Amino acid sequence: MVYFSKTPFWAKLVYPSLIWDMPAGDNRLFLTFDDGPHPDVTCYVLSELEKYNAKATFFCVGENVLKYPRVFQQIVVNGHTVGNHTYNHLNGWKTPAKPYLENVEKAQQLINGKIFRPPYGKFTSQQYRMIASPRLGLKNVMWSVLSGDFDKNISSEQCFKNIIKHAVDGSIIVFHDSEKARQHLEFALPKTLQYFAEKGFKFEGITVLP
Repeated sequence: MVYFSKTPFWAKLVYPSLIWDMPAGDNRLFLTFDDGPHPDVTCYVLSELEKYNAKATFFCVGENVLKYPRVFQQIVVNGHTVGNHTYNHLNGWKTPAKPYLENVEKAQQLINGKIFRPPYGKFTSQQYRMIASPRLGLKNVMWSVLSGDFDKNISSEQCFKNIIKHAVDGSIIVFHDSEKARQHLEFALPKTLQYFAEKGFKFEGITVLP
């Protein structure tokens, strides 16, 4: 499995209209959680965030919102930001533009957020334009730091190290509130919150976009 734990500079140059990080200057980090809600893992995440009065952003899969509406509602009630992650966690490179857009719209009816993140970080330029068009008007949010919590070939300690090595003021950090990522997440998330809280960082949801 090949991926960058830190988004390379050239990606931001090639795709400058995508949101890769947030403005620096206030010692803020932006934790994001993909693929939920999950009945157990998401609730664990919410509990850990509450310990630090931390806000985050949850990119939700529509079918999971439909399965676990109470968990989704708890995300909202707790003051976190929600975003669209398609209805069926579609790979944009393997899905034609029209059904991809219809899938995003189906999810949007349940999620009703203002931001979008493509599963796997993969979508085509046509899909991007359709998502950003007035028909949906969603902002496309990517990331600065990928924890790697989904990767069974690394240790939980390495997952944590990926974050503390690369995260800086304004970074958007990716975790996954899913069963697959659970072991790494439950190790790395509390350590991440403690490490950066002790350094004076705040944790915010992506609500004010650059």
